[in-house]
Amino acid sequence: AVLNKEWGLRTGSSLSHVSLFQVSKYHKTFILTDSGFIIKPDISMKVDIINNAVKVMRTLGLKEPKVAILAAIEKVNSDMIETIDAALLSGMNKRGQIQNCIVDGPLAFDLAISKESANHKKVKSEVAGEADILVVPDLACGNIMAKTIIYWTDCNFAGIIVGAKAPIVLISRSDNEENKMMSIAFGAAI
Repeated sequence: AVLNKEWGLRTGSSLSHVSLFQVSKYHKTFILTDSGFIIKPDISMKVDIINNAVKVMRTLGLKEPKVAILAAIEKVNSDMIETIDAALLSGMNKRGQIQNCIVDGPLAFDLAISKESANHKKVKSEVAGEADILVVPDLACGNIMAKTIIYWTDCNFAGIIVGAKAPIVLISRSDNEENKMMSIAFGAAI
């Protein structure tokens, strides 16, 4: 209903869900995307997902966020389309097609959040251990990951839909009152 054309919120680019997390075991606040809106994004949708998340981080004051394109492994494997997409997105960033950020992928989750893991696996990356934005391959992966973080860690969480003319607060029926309020505040800040 909120996306009815009469309301005028559509911009022409893909909308996407961003989850903002503060987790005690990670040294900075980060975004996980898309964990609640685009089911199976194609490459152009993934560009929009990255651009939406980068815009949010820049609004929050981070000039050049580091973006990890997540996959199960950190090498391109032709049987794993998400690794091919990740390599394409990384290349697009290097060629200036995705701007105002540093994109690397494919990166396994452990590399995205741990320099030690990257060193151990001998992967050189500006993003490894310093990711500000984690881009998941699809909604199922993102939703499972977001709920795992929420339920199994000590974290602060907020989630909104971005890419429209104004942020849209989207909460889960199971969100507690604090997460609901954090999402409203996050939307107001963006």
